[in-house]
Amino acid sequence: MSFRPEDSARISAAIRAAEARTSGEIVCVLARRSVDRTALPVVIAAVVSLLLPWLLVQCTALAVRQILLLQVATFVALTMILCQPRIAVALVPRAARRAVAHRRAMEQFVLRGITRTRDRTAVLIFVSLAERYARIVADDGIAARVPQSEWQRAVDALTGHMREGRIADGFVAAIDKCADVLAMHFPPTESSRDELPDRIYLI
Repeated sequence: MSFRPEDSARISAAIRAAEARTSGEIVCVLARRSVDRTALPVVIAAVVSLLLPWLLVQCTALAVRQILLLQVATFVALTMILCQPRIAVALVPRAARRAVAHRRAMEQFVLRGITRTRDRTAVLIFVSLAERYARIVADDGIAARVPQSEWQRAVDALTGHMREGRIADGFVAAIDKCADVLAMHFPPTESSRDELPDRIYLI
C-alpha cells in the first residue's frame, strides 16, 4: 500500500471542507487487510505433505529417509509460501473475506468514537485493501433518515479511484459525495461543532 503523509493531509483537508457544509461528522479508516491470521495455509501445507509420500512411493524408488526429508521440506516451503499475507487472504472464500472485513468496519465504528457524537450524526468511510471491501456506515441519527442506498455513489467513487491505485483520490471523492448527502439532511447549525478528529486512520 502506497500512502504518503501528504495523502493524509489532503484527506484531512477534505474532511474539514465537507464538515463545514453539514452538522454531521466524517471519519475515514484504511485497513491493509482484515483477515489477519488463518489456519488454512498450514492445513493445506499439511495435507499436501501427508499425501506426498504416497505419490513418491508409487512413482519413485526413493529411500524412506529421502521421502521423509522431502515431506518435511514440502511442508516448510508450502507453509512459508501460503502464509504470505496476500496469498493467505486469497485462500479465504470471498464471502468469508467480506464478512471479516464487515466485522472490522463495525469494530472501527465503535473504536473511533462515532457512536459518541451528540446527535449521532457521524459516518464511517471504511476500506480494507486486501479484501477489496469498501463500506460507508452511518450512525443511528443518520440511518433513521438516510437509506443505505444513498451512500452508493460515494462507494462507487471510492472504489473507482482505488481500482486505479489512487487511494487518496478515492477517499477525497467519497468524502465529497458523503458531504452532499449529509448537507441535504443535516445542514450546519449555530450549535454545530467538530466532535471527532479530521483525519484518516491507517490500520
